[in-house]
Amino acid sequence: MRIVVKIGTSSVTDERGSIKTDAIATLCEQVAQLRADKHEVVVVTSGAVAGGVAALGMKQRPTDTLTLQALAAVGQSLLMNEYNKYLAKHDLIGAQVLLVPNDFIDRTQYLHARSTLIRLMELGCVPIINENDAIASDEIRFGDNDRIAALVSHNIGADVLVLLTDIAGLYTADPATDATAAFVEEVAADDELLSVHAGSAGSARGSGGMASKLSAARIASWSGVRTVIASANRADVLAQAIAAVPGAGTQFLPHNRNLSARKLWIAFAAQHSGSIVVDDGARTALIERNTSLLHAGIVEVHGDFVAGDTVEIKDMRDVVFARGMVSVDAVQAGAAAGRNSSELPDGIGAELVHRDDLVILLNTK
Repeated sequence: MRIVVKIGTSSVTDERGSIKTDAIATLCEQVAQLRADKHEVVVVTSGAVAGGVAALGMKQRPTDTLTLQALAAVGQSLLMNEYNKYLAKHDLIGAQVLLVPNDFIDRTQYLHARSTLIRLMELGCVPIINENDAIASDEIRFGDNDRIAALVSHNIGADVLVLLTDIAGLYTADPATDATAAFVEEVAADDELLSVHAGSAGSARGSGGMASKLSAARIASWSGVRTVIASANRADVLAQAIAAVPGAGTQFLPHNRNLSARKLWIAFAAQHSGSIVVDDGARTALIERNTSLLHAGIVEVHGDFVAGDTVEIKDMRDVVFARGMVSVDAVQAGAAAGRNSSELPDGIGAELVHRDDLVILLNTK
């Protein structure tokens, strides 16, 4: 099997932000066991920024982008040193891979990233992936490694994605504040739990949270990849999660709908820059006939987007049912709203969103 394992900041760093060598040692030991069982493993790791905070003796995590990027550069090398040290104890070699969003948006880059990762595994290496935080801007970045792990799972055709965190899995409420919270053993591909608005805040040292993990599980599910959210502190958690042992985390079953990498990005990863309200005729055409979104069906335009941005598409009842990449900016879209093709100004095509750049989000609102 081909497995992607993501471990969060709260699991690889302590309260001061220092890298927890015992956690990395345990993870590397489990990865070595999977490799001995003939599985291929890719690790997506958080912790670089937190490691940089601790290394430079800062009292708390800064919030400005430039400092965070500098801290990521400091912490990333420290993090890789630990992975290499503990992988070497099992005669394994780690290979650092830093990714940016364009590696998934651009088809050429997507294929190149895939070829590189697969070749590393063929050479016997364990790819250790992180976002290239040192150079990523706020506007063009993933924002959390859960999302990266899900997109990597699609990229390499993984069988299982395991998201390791500091709790046992998904609960019906926050178990830290609600004594009635029940553990969720399994979530079907179209289960409403995949769309719940879980807490978005991660730990003080990280950027994730249960919301980002649910988003990642949704991306992976729509990639045909089974996902498990589990506790990094559970003994033999990787082997148990892969074997779907009851209680070893929450299992998210794969969807029978397999989106392309580009459409996965549009649907779940890209930040939306506005919204488009369409009439009922356009809604029916998009959902039932897989058409492009024409200007003629537009009722309202909201936001300040430019050509190439992702927008939410809503019906007349204000329900988001699709997302897509627009072909013109907000001003042009507003001016063309409701117009037939023959009435459009020169230079504006009939399609606001081409069907190749549009994803219907039924059961994922």
